[in-house]
Amino acid sequence: MENNVINTPIDPKQIPGWGVDADPKNDPTYPMRARMNVSQDPDSKHRPASLQSDNTEKLQSVERPNISAVYGTTVPPSGLSGMIRRAAFNYSENRYRHWLPLVLADRVNVVEGIIEDLAHGKVPNIFAEKGYPVEMKHNRTAFLTKMGIIGAVTAGAVVWLSSGNKKKKEVRRAARPRY
Repeated sequence: MENNVINTPIDPKQIPGWGVDADPKNDPTYPMRARMNVSQDPDSKHRPASLQSDNTEKLQSVERPNISAVYGTTVPPSGLSGMIRRAAFNYSENRYRHWLPLVLADRVNVVEGIIEDLAHGKVPNIFAEKGYPVEMKHNRTAFLTKMGIIGAVTAGAVVWLSSGNKKKKEVRRAARPRY
């Protein structure tokens, strides 16, 4: 399987602040290592000889010249949320153009998961998955307040949206020519 990681070569020396801890004289752990008789740097800057192997797609920051030696593997990006994530990783991590699409991709992924559950004939128990039974048991006042606010906002939205339709219908009826 081909690795679809977006690689934009960046020289790390051009990034301000990159490698500020590379000087061993400026290492804040040096006195502690001297007391513990540790001769070798426990956080070696050298990559291990054998890297973690995995053939799933990994999204990589444009600020790193290569993938970390060890990384967590989760579900590879797929669907609309995966497309949003791939687009987000085209930008630097210090930009909203990187983080806001990732937050949006998380929300889209939730909807994709619900649709996938429904497609497989499983009705998701959203009430339990959001932790409402536990909140009702241990924090009843906050739960009832939250449900009351959600109910009021939903009722207000329904009334507001349905009242606009009546006005539009009346305007349409008045605009019709009478024979």
